[in-house]
Amino acid sequence: MKTQVGIIGAGPSGLILSQLLHLQGIESVVLERKTLDYVLTRIRAGVLEQGCVDLLHEAEVHQRMDKEGFPHDGFEIAFRGATHRVDLKGLTGGTGVMVYGQTEITRDLIEARKAAGGTIIEEAEVTGVEGAETDNPVIHYKKDGRDYTLTCDFVAGCDGYHGASRKSIPANLLKTFEKVYPFGWLGIMSETRPASDELIYTRHERGFALCSMRHEKLSRHYIQCSLDDKVEDWSDDRFWDELKRRLPENVADTLETGPSIEKSIAPLRSFVCETMRHGRLFLAGDAAHIVPPTGAKGLNLAASDIYFLSRGLIDFYKNGSMAGLDAYAGKALRRVWMAERFSWWMTSLLHNFPETGGFGSRMQDAELDYLFGSQAAMTSLAENYVGLPYE
Repeated sequence: MKTQVGIIGAGPSGLILSQLLHLQGIESVVLERKTLDYVLTRIRAGVLEQGCVDLLHEAEVHQRMDKEGFPHDGFEIAFRGATHRVDLKGLTGGTGVMVYGQTEITRDLIEARKAAGGTIIEEAEVTGVEGAETDNPVIHYKKDGRDYTLTCDFVAGCDGYHGASRKSIPANLLKTFEKVYPFGWLGIMSETRPASDELIYTRHERGFALCSMRHEKLSRHYIQCSLDDKVEDWSDDRFWDELKRRLPENVADTLETGPSIEKSIAPLRSFVCETMRHGRLFLAGDAAHIVPPTGAKGLNLAASDIYFLSRGLIDFYKNGSMAGLDAYAGKALRRVWMAERFSWWMTSLLHNFPETGGFGSRMQDAELDYLFGSQAAMTSLAENYVGLPYE
């Protein structure tokens, strides 16, 4: 097969890129290792920056989000048994966030690509990218036990941390950075009323907790746990009991509990591959960077990558200019590192770090006391949470 842009991965970043290119008359083929039904079972984040919301509008997949999503003007931080509200709109001059699940975004994008006759090849396992430094790179993949090739002008690697895209870049050219945190998040999804109208982040002596939601009858809750913990060690009752211990009493007393419909443990880490471009191969999303979920930046960073990459590709096909593509990595990385910094700061502020001891714990307490008493500090938090400008 031949196409203009070969896209590896049918997650949100790959599908948004394919949709944006289609609207500009640019052909693409999306290769996905799993089935699309499997892709839609992945439980991921749901807090969208305004920039991500705007990009979904540009991609013309915003109708259901506008109808069913939940605009949030703020969130709460629980500390020493009390909650402190971060007024996002008030502190940023009118900008909030949108709560709409990543699974629903993916569903909307798949339906849009199918309606437009877009090509998504399921169960296509990419084995490598050849000729990235030429004008016609080739993606090699396997499907149904047979070998295939997809020749294209450009390759977008949107296939996640474990995908083949980054592995296709020569190891001596890769420049990576990583920080692994000494804990994970145990999360459950339940068909219960959310704990609050807004997200609640909790710093507690027993560990971090987060009360989130997908809609008025679907809640997502997390607690900090040991990396040695296993999902089967945590019954629903044990999880709810532990979550209540970490929440302020007034929240715990009204918390609606129920059977989990999904339960998992996610380790926390930060990762950046600064080699986001190799010839005509471009990395985007989790293929290039991972952030701890504390700052709600994973999907939003993928969206900003696609913002820059789509504009570079559109400029090439409309005007024959490589300027946007040449600038892609620099623009994307500037925003990546700022989001990494914010996610690291939020994680460091709200979690228990056994190795820091009493001094480190007192520093976290002092930081929170300062935050709640400083308009400037709260504004900085709000500006980063709602998302820094793309340009």
